[in-house]
Amino acid sequence: MSKVVCFGEVLWDIFPNGETKIGGAPLNVALRFNAFEHQVVMVSAIGNDDNGTKLCEYLKDNGLDTSNIQIKDDFATGEVEITLDKKGIAKYDIMCPRAWDKIELNNVIIEEVKASHAFVFGSLVSRDQVSRETLLKLIDLALYKVFDVNLRPPHYSVELLETLMEKADFIKFNDEELYKVSNHFNSKFKGLEQNLKFISQKTKTKHICVTKGEHGAVLLFNDKLYYNSGYQIKVADTVGAGDSFLGSLISKLLRGENPQKAIDFACAIGAMVAQSKGANPKFTLDEIQEFANL
Repeated sequence: MSKVVCFGEVLWDIFPNGETKIGGAPLNVALRFNAFEHQVVMVSAIGNDDNGTKLCEYLKDNGLDTSNIQIKDDFATGEVEITLDKKGIAKYDIMCPRAWDKIELNNVIIEEVKASHAFVFGSLVSRDQVSRETLLKLIDLALYKVFDVNLRPPHYSVELLETLMEKADFIKFNDEELYKVSNHFNSKFKGLEQNLKFISQKTKTKHICVTKGEHGAVLLFNDKLYYNSGYQIKVADTVGAGDSFLGSLISKLLRGENPQKAIDFACAIGAMVAQSKGANPKFTLDEIQEFANL
């Protein structure tokens, strides 16, 4: 069993019909790690409000330790208003500032990161100086740094992206993000694989994965490419699908799984989430194996 620290936003996703569900990319990743029986530490912050109380109750009910989720009196618990297009593709209106913008460094968190096998973080949590400074200090203490690129305009800068990519051991993009970042760094290439290798060389990162929506994903792992072409599903919504994909992929890789088997498994989980409502549906191992024909 590996120990994983997930750092960043915890919040409520508000759907067009008014329904609310627990979310936040690093929290979605943490819940998927927890489902695969890793030791998970979630580092974040909530407001001293009903949304924060309910969020912590949900995490406790799902077996996650909440001792490193800070409570802020001056900032509300995070919320995101979600809109869905006809294909179920989500767009996000992320409320700012919120409690998770103000995650402060302390000795307990430092020791948790030092003792972890992987440290997972995204770009969104860096939009505020407080959480950004905490993140940059923790990254340098981590053994294996997993960077989940989440480009949510206007909440990122090219300069910070470059810093985080250079510090990471593993980078995860979706295909649109890969092309945007490659373009920022003046890539001359049009192909996905060419731009993936371009980013790998520029940042000296040997492990990079790019998700391609319904068309699966490609993984660069120690100079070799691995592919999965995706699964035929009816999309309910895409919220959290990439997060569960990432948690599933890193879970398998931490256990020494063959990279091809790892990406096949992760694509299956991502597809199963996309055909379900909300970011964190639960699946049994039998359901996963039946879906993916594993």
